Amino acid sequence: MTTTPGEPTDSDFSVAIVIHVAFAGDDRTRSPEARLEEAIGLAAAINLNIAHSEIATLNEPKPSTLIGAGRVASIRKRLDEAAPRPGLVIVDAALSPVQHRNLEKAWNAKVLDRTALILEIFGERARTAEGRLQVDLAQLTYQKSRLVRSWTHLERQRGGRGFLGGPGERQIESDRRAIQVKIDRLRARLEQVRRTRALQREKRRKAPQPVVALVGYTNAGKSTLFNRLSKSDVVARDQLFATLDPTMRAVDLPSGQRIILSDTVGFISDLPTQLVAAFRATLEEVNEADLILHVRDASHADSGAQREDVIDVLRQLGIDETDERPVIEVMNKIDLLSSEDRRGLLAACRPEGASAPMTIDEPARIGVSAITGEGVDALCAMIDGVLTIDRRAFSVTIDSSEGAPLAWLHANGDVRSEIEDGGRVTLSVRLSDKASGQFRKLYPLTPLEAERSHKRRLIA
Repeated sequence: MTTTPGEPTDSDFSVAIVIHVAFAGDDRTRSPEARLEEAIGLAAAINLNIAHSEIATLNEPKPSTLIGAGRVASIRKRLDEAAPRPGLVIVDAALSPVQHRNLEKAWNAKVLDRTALILEIFGERARTAEGRLQVDLAQLTYQKSRLVRSWTHLERQRGGRGFLGGPGERQIESDRRAIQVKIDRLRARLEQVRRTRALQREKRRKAPQPVVALVGYTNAGKSTLFNRLSKSDVVARDQLFATLDPTMRAVDLPSGQRIILSDTVGFISDLPTQLVAAFRATLEEVNEADLILHVRDASHADSGAQREDVIDVLRQLGIDETDERPVIEVMNKIDLLSSEDRRGLLAACRPEGASAPMTIDEPARIGVSAITGEGVDALCAMIDGVLTIDRRAFSVTIDSSEGAPLAWLHANGDVRSEIEDGGRVTLSVRLSDKASGQFRKLYPLTPLEAERSHKRRLIA
C-alpha cells in the first residue's frame, strides 16, 4: 500500500502524546506543569488516551520545527517503540505551517497545535446551527493559512485552453480561493446572526428584565451554577469546554425581580484569535448585560492566572476598568477547599462585597458552591441588591378589577406593601427608571407618584 509522506501507518489515532512547549524567561504566572495539565485536559475533552506527556523547555524556538532536533528524535523514538503506536502528537504551542508540516514528516504522525486542538473540541461540541457556523468559520480561517502544510501535493500548475492559457495558476492558489469563498459565505450568514441578535437585544432593552451574564474560565462551574440558579438541566460536566452554545433562562430573585440569566462559552489562556472573532456574535451578549458574574474556580491552584486570562478576553470585547456595569466575582467550588481555606476566603469576600467599586479589576466577591448550594442564596441576594440599588419608590392606586397593571408591577417591580380599600388597591413599589418609564407607556391612565427612597446595602 502506498502512503503519502507524513501519513501515519498502523497508528492508533485515539492514542496521543502531549508536549507542552515552555519558553525560557516566560514571565506568565502559570507554571509549565499546570499548562501541561491543562493541555492533557483539552485532549481528554475529545476522549483521547494520553500515552505520554512531557514539557519541552526552549531557550529560543527553531524556525523549522519549533523544538530542537534532539527532542524531535526522542519523540520519534517514543512513538516507534509504543504499542499501539500513537497516531497523534499534540504540541501545546502555536506552530507555523512549515513547523507543522516538518514535525508531521519527522514523526510520521498527525500533529495538532494548541489552536487546532481547541478547534477540534469546538467542532465536536457545537450543537446549534449558530455554533456550527462559528466553528466552521474558525476552522476554515485556520485551514486557509495551512494549505502549504496539508496540500503540498497540489503545487502543480493549471493552464488555460488554446493559445491564451499561459502557465496558469497553482492548484494551491485555486484551493485557497475556494476556501475564501466559503469563508465569505459563512461571514455573511454570521452577519445575519449578528443582526438577529442585535434585534433580540433591542427587544430586551425595551423589556424591564435585566440581563445577567455568566463568564469565566472553562470548567469553572458556570453551567452548574446556571442550573442551580435557573433550576435547569443544561449540560454541565467536569470537563473543559462542556458548554459551547449560549443559553438563556428567566430567573426570579427573592424580591420578585425577574432577570434573564445568560450562560456563555468558557474562556481559556491563549484563546485562538479565530475563535474570538468567530464567537464575537455570541460573546457580544456579555456586552449587553446589566450585570456580569465572573465565575472562578476557587479551588484551582491557578485561579489567579485564570482570572487574568478571562479579563484579557473581556478587554478584547471592550469590557475594561472604565466600564460602568457592575461585576461580581463568584468564587465557586468552595466545597473543595479545606476548612481553613474556606474560612479565609469567606472572611475576605464578606467585607469586600459591601464596599467594592464592582469594576472588572475591583469586583465584589462572594464564595459559593454550585454543587452543594452553599452561598447561592447570598449570591441571589447580592444580585438582587445590585440590580435594585438605584430603584425609586412609587405609590400607585389601581382599581382592583384591573388585573393587568397589578400583575405587571408584581412581575417587574419590588412591591413593598399592598393595601386594598373599597375596591381600590394602593401599592408601594420600587421600580428602576427603565421599568417606571415602561409602566407609564403601557398604562398611561394609571399615575405613578414618587416616594422618598433609600438605597440598600448590598450585604446586610
